[in-house]
Amino acid sequence: MKFRQYLKDHWILFLCIFFAMLLISCLLMIMRLSAEGILFINLLVWLFVLIAILIDFMRKKKFYDNVFFNLETLDKKYVLHELLDPPRFAEGDILCEVLYQCSKAMADEVAVYKNHSREYREYIETWVHEIKTPIASASLVYENNKTPVTQSMYEEILHIENFVEQSLYYARSNYVEKDYAIKACSLKEMVGTALKQHAKQLIENKTVIEMKQLDHTVFSDSKWVQFILGQLILNSVKYQSPRRPLRLAFTAEKQAQHIALHIRDNGIGIAKQDLGRVFEQGFTGENGRNFAKSTGMGLFICKKLCGKLGLSIALDSVQGEGVTVTITFPVGNMHLPED
Repeated sequence: MKFRQYLKDHWILFLCIFFAMLLISCLLMIMRLSAEGILFINLLVWLFVLIAILIDFMRKKKFYDNVFFNLETLDKKYVLHELLDPPRFAEGDILCEVLYQCSKAMADEVAVYKNHSREYREYIETWVHEIKTPIASASLVYENNKTPVTQSMYEEILHIENFVEQSLYYARSNYVEKDYAIKACSLKEMVGTALKQHAKQLIENKTVIEMKQLDHTVFSDSKWVQFILGQLILNSVKYQSPRRPLRLAFTAEKQAQHIALHIRDNGIGIAKQDLGRVFEQGFTGENGRNFAKSTGMGLFICKKLCGKLGLSIALDSVQGEGVTVTITFPVGNMHLPED
């Protein structure tokens, strides 16, 4: 708050004081008071007015400067009213009450949408668990009746199963902290489990698997990591090159404070102009225009889950040669929950 703004806001008061003193001076002149006396009275009155103005200005300036300081430094600006010192003037009290009522109304509105979101997430989770039963039944029918027609149907069932899993993990991605347990995990076992979960697709595509230097212990939640690895495996299957058999290589290297897991394939790769956007929600890029089954959600969910688990994920690719995805795990036990 600037002094010029304060003066501009109180110009009517100053104008009234000026005319009042002018009238009083005229009355004193009629009463034959000396000019020195009239001047002294005017100076004395304006001195007290100036002192009152400065005191009032400093009090309001301190309050409003504090308001703007907190407003600029706060990430959640709707809690501003909770950080303000009690004002000592009526305008400040009114402002604080307005901020409180606005914050309360917004909190009530957010609570409504949170409840709707929670109910929707719970519905999606229930739906996913229910839909898994007919999917499992359809898979069992295929196992007992293997024909070219059922083979084609089974491939579509696998796609449906993957999309169902994506929807479940996406629904849970904002609440990972309620459904995960960080503990020591074998990197080799997690990779092996993820490969077994998608063994049929890998076998049908005659995939060559390489696993090297995976005898490391990392700290994370195995269930969520296996889902992430599964999405990367399915991406490699989906975007394999038609000119050569698919080759998947899993290698790990220990760094200073991390263990980096590299997943390499020899698929069609990703265009250079698309590399910076592959983790964006719904982004499919050039490959997405060529493959109708691409949704642009797999890598987005992987990136989101890695962020929730304290992992980092990066992707590099040369178009026509393949893709390398690197997931970095912490090696310290600082992420373990306390006993």
